[in-house]
Amino acid sequence: MTLQKPRVAIVHDWLVTYAGAERVLEQMIQCYPEADLFSLVDFLPDNKRGFIANKPVHTSFIQKLPKARTKYRSYLPLMALAIEQFDLSSYDLILSSSHAVAKGVLTGPDQLHISYVHSPIRYAWDLQHQYLKESRLDHGIKGWIARIILHYVRLWDTRTANGVDSFIANSAFVARRIFKVYRRQAQIIAPPVDISSFTLQQEKQNYYGSSSDRVGRVYNAAEQLCPE
Repeated sequence: MTLQKPRVAIVHDWLVTYAGAERVLEQMIQCYPEADLFSLVDFLPDNKRGFIANKPVHTSFIQKLPKARTKYRSYLPLMALAIEQFDLSSYDLILSSSHAVAKGVLTGPDQLHISYVHSPIRYAWDLQHQYLKESRLDHGIKGWIARIILHYVRLWDTRTANGVDSFIANSAFVARRIFKVYRRQAQIIAPPVDISSFTLQQEKQNYYGSSSDRVGRVYNAAEQLCPE
């Protein structure tokens, strides 16, 4: 009797660049090179497709909407609907790489869905007020529309956590976020880091270096570690 290889589907929110979440996706594809790849949109140029092994990508209807290449984030109200249209019924294992809606794919009781969550939807949860202020949506009719949309995004995001069999977080902090939002425990697996590119310095100085868009948080952490 020969065992049949499980059919694997990998779901990613959107493919537009090669950043932290895409490095995790790259490792998923290396673990399951025969997996099929799904994403809301795919606007990767031909010379940037190496990390997905030049795989064909199954995209959603958002791919064909006006200005989707540059304004895909504006279609947030449609993303939940779009991700649910992927028919994954023929797969045994579903791996989702999610910082927005990828974990919300529909799966059945005989399928295993493992979701690597980079973060629950930040701008719908604890960072909503910051997001609204930075987007100048903290007042006026557009602001109220945005709040209503984010309210329903939260309801959908909470409901779809039930469709995930096992959560993976990229850090203890994200694991706490997952528990706060979904009341689910998450296994912590750190994202890939090319440590060969760095040299360990044995002699420590009284300063820290960082290349991050979270300058405030980095500063506060450094101040606690080195108050003087």
